[in-house]
Amino acid sequence: MCRGRDNQGPPATCRLVAAPIVIAPAPPATQARKPTFSTPEFRSALGMFATGVTIVTARAADGQLVGLTANSFNSVSLAPPLVLWSLSHASSAMAAFSQGTHYAVNILAADQQALAMQFASRGVDRWAGVTFAEGASGAPLIAGAAASFECFSRSRYVEGDHTIFIGEVEACTHRADARPLLYHGGRFYTELPL
Repeated sequence: MCRGRDNQGPPATCRLVAAPIVIAPAPPATQARKPTFSTPEFRSALGMFATGVTIVTARAADGQLVGLTANSFNSVSLAPPLVLWSLSHASSAMAAFSQGTHYAVNILAADQQALAMQFASRGVDRWAGVTFAEGASGAPLIAGAAASFECFSRSRYVEGDHTIFIGEVEACTHRADARPLLYHGGRFYTELPL
């Protein structure tokens, strides 16, 4: 801003006033960048997250028992009580879980590693020698589990090569003295190494 000189005033003086600088935000990304890692590298990195181990169970429409080992279990909400787990689209149990209305998530105790292996195996009778009780909705509750959640299949989301199942918990039980079975780096543990 400048003040000019008139015939009787002092010489002109000027003062610079900086205009505000406005930085526009970058436009939002419309998709993720291409991964810089391989599938085995991704799997190895995911394996560094220590988890519990579950067996998710259901009774199919034809009465057949369905069950599989999963470590993708997580809590979602306390009110309403919601949990989630995910299942590969390649799983032979996908139809039973997608079409059913109820399932149970059984968190395994430290002494149930053999059950985890049995329900993760292919080409075997996964229910051979398994002791269980029938939940209110018909889903099997594994005897000796650290905790069991009887769930109504509230919603499903297809993402990538898996479907995410959100279950609304209708009943749950737990054994306060149970030590959990843990999974880390591709191995089972009854306690994590230091």
